[in-house]
Amino acid sequence: MMCAAHAPGRVLIVDHAKAPGEKIRISGGGRCNFTNFYCDPGAFLSQNPHFAKSALARYTQWDFIELVDRHGIAWHEKTLGQLFCDTSAKDIIAMLRRMIQANGAELSLQTSVSAFAKTPEGFSATLEQNGSGKTVTAANVVVATGGKSIPKMGATGFAYTLAEQFNLPVTDTRPALVPFTFSDRRFAAISGVSTPARVTAGTTGFEEALLFTHRGLSGPAVLQASSYWREGEAVTVNLSPGGSLAKALRDRRHHAGRRNLTTELAALLPGRLVDHLAGEMDLSGNLADQSDQRLSEIGQRLENWSLHPSGTEGYRTAEVTLGGIDTDALSSRTMEARTVPGLYFTGEAVDVTGWLGGYNFQWAWASGMAAARALGAPG
Repeated sequence: MMCAAHAPGRVLIVDHAKAPGEKIRISGGGRCNFTNFYCDPGAFLSQNPHFAKSALARYTQWDFIELVDRHGIAWHEKTLGQLFCDTSAKDIIAMLRRMIQANGAELSLQTSVSAFAKTPEGFSATLEQNGSGKTVTAANVVVATGGKSIPKMGATGFAYTLAEQFNLPVTDTRPALVPFTFSDRRFAAISGVSTPARVTAGTTGFEEALLFTHRGLSGPAVLQASSYWREGEAVTVNLSPGGSLAKALRDRRHHAGRRNLTTELAALLPGRLVDHLAGEMDLSGNLADQSDQRLSEIGQRLENWSLHPSGTEGYRTAEVTLGGIDTDALSSRTMEARTVPGLYFTGEAVDVTGWLGGYNFQWAWASGMAAARALGAPG
């Protein structure tokens, strides 16, 4: 929609859904986390970390914020630079639909592509709608179909299949921004407990909320770390990212030594979590009975809690797909396939994946604008 709102000439948008912008509609709890104040290329994963720089520099978060302001959409910053609509994500969809209409683009909903081919003049596609088919031709095609995440909304690997049809490489794909699961459901008893934490996968960690679930671990810190996690690896959880637990317990020992260790630990961490941890490690006795060394051991363990997820919840709940069309096959300035003139890939379909918090939407806006400008849009 972003590309179609700016691309010159006659434009047809083909969408299999009943309504446009369904991923926008459900995002951000229905309020659409449409960009981030702190968006920069360092917040994106790709086999080529430099690929996203051109598009992001040429259409920034400030450009999209200006667009939102111009259309009178009220917004607010939530945390960490994340920007949301005050009322509804539908405001963003309505804005894009107005822009599409103003640009004269046609929107064909509940329409699928059953065949696609290169022709001497450009491309041809067979479109299926309401049981009937027709063939259309175009000089240029922009593929903005996203990845495999949230299949219940109709997400598929269409972009990857199309790329392979034209011998364009596709990197390995996997679910990202997704909760971890544990086969033993070890956290089921404390499902719903949330606490600030730093969750690290590999060498990259994120300090936000951690949520225990019936199936495993979720929350922003976990979703962020999942993009850096590989199956079979451990993740490290620091339950006291703001300071030393051992020091806090030693300080409490001076005036609350007769209280149970678990009671005082529950003043620093959620009580249900402390009860759960007491079953995994010896937390018996009064605080006064604990030596400095023992308190240090407890602090170290809770600040370096090593966990081995069995897996993730997969594409069913993943917010994005990691990997995609290999960026080596595309122009970073235009998103055009180097070996197939007139064929463009944008957004999540490409091997560019952003952090949680509006980054992936900004990549969608920026890469869509890059393609539109390549087709002759002003700016």
